[in-house]
Amino acid sequence: MVSMSKIATGNGHGENSPYFDGWKAYETNPFHPIDRPDGVIQMGLAENQLCFEFIKKWLMEHPEASLCTAEGVNRFKETALFQDYHGMPEFRQAIAKFMGKVRGDRVKFDPDRIVMSGGATGAHEMVAFCLADPGEALLVPTPYYPGFDRDLRWRTGVELAPVICESSHNFQITRTAMEAAYEKAQEANLKVKGLVITNPSNPLGTIMDRETLKSIVQFINEKNIHLIGDEIYAATVFKDPEFVSISEVIQEVECNHDLIHIVYSLSKDMGFPVVNCARKMSSYGLVSSQTQHLIATMLNDDDFIHNFIMESKEQLFKRHKYFTWSLSQVGIGSLKSNGGLFIWMDLRKLLKEKTFDAEMDLWRVIINEVKLNVSPGSSFHCHEPGWFRVCFANMDDNTMEVALSRIRSFILKNNESIVPRKLCRRSSLKLSLSRSLSRRMDDFMSPAGIMSPHSPLPQSPLVRART
Repeated sequence: MVSMSKIATGNGHGENSPYFDGWKAYETNPFHPIDRPDGVIQMGLAENQLCFEFIKKWLMEHPEASLCTAEGVNRFKETALFQDYHGMPEFRQAIAKFMGKVRGDRVKFDPDRIVMSGGATGAHEMVAFCLADPGEALLVPTPYYPGFDRDLRWRTGVELAPVICESSHNFQITRTAMEAAYEKAQEANLKVKGLVITNPSNPLGTIMDRETLKSIVQFINEKNIHLIGDEIYAATVFKDPEFVSISEVIQEVECNHDLIHIVYSLSKDMGFPVVNCARKMSSYGLVSSQTQHLIATMLNDDDFIHNFIMESKEQLFKRHKYFTWSLSQVGIGSLKSNGGLFIWMDLRKLLKEKTFDAEMDLWRVIINEVKLNVSPGSSFHCHEPGWFRVCFANMDDNTMEVALSRIRSFILKNNESIVPRKLCRRSSLKLSLSRSLSRRMDDFMSPAGIMSPHSPLPQSPLVRART
């Protein structure tokens, strides 16, 4: 057998984690309301499908934006032949403008400091290549996106050192936790080159307040290490408090701006010393000229962008409110959040014991029997068993109701003791659930006096998860 490289044959990609195993389960048996009604529902994909019709409408009204239509074909030749590794000037200008809009126009971004990449995956790897050598480390607060194991370290050889955040502090990043992680890395002879944060957080759906961000900037400035701020979910903050970007904070705190780098979807705003290096590497992950042309045209439509941002926030707010309220009716709580496309669901009281083995047992039941692809906290390097990430914006209303129905059935079948006290009688419970299912989501407004979706679950000794 012909030998292959260690990178190609190793497990650095992380595909053996339950996060990716859940995707495989879905791909093997995907849910379809008619063809596969008993299939697995995808709740592990952080994607916003709630505004697709809004975007579709714009595309139908602006066929000239696409080079593959009769209206836009006249620009096909010049665009197809032109490919600037730095990105088309009009595209970088449109991205810079949009990034400012998302942040309430409180900050402006320089198009000349934007480096293009074919997605955030390539952007993260590029910045890791630029900032650290193999064997050096980046600090990453837990829980964190499982893809970071692939994006930041698989091919770069960079180590990830966890900054352990705890539920007792609502998983907030503290100066104490950062110092402890930095010291532990040094004890392991790891040279720390930077800190990676996600704001809004994936998987928590929470945002960092201004004081936390200031503390982080002060920390990296004192240590003279880089800060990589992943803000790809900045436009998903759907209720107060409002999103605060690291780009705002560095205007208020004395620091070396060359240490600050922002990853935002297809763009990456970096300190000047990194830009030249990143632009050389960007040739390995270019954004097609056709795509740049279409998106630039869309982002330069001020009315569309204003309406899109407002519409997206409204739809996310409604879906999040309805989803968390529905879970609360059978006693399932979650971390309080106001951003992202997911909730951090608390199933700690459903574990047979407080171990990660018990978490995996419960996850296998949810995947194999309940047929929902939710992601266990251990795959996000969470240090407390029993938390699960659930994506709520990547499905239509009907699929969401099927998912919620499966969750209700599972809870009621296995353990009625976790149902809120006011719903403890089976007859009243059925009546309440029936009414909630018949209510249209568009008309849903939280009634006064309902149980908080963040209420803790009562003790639950009866659940018996099976492999």
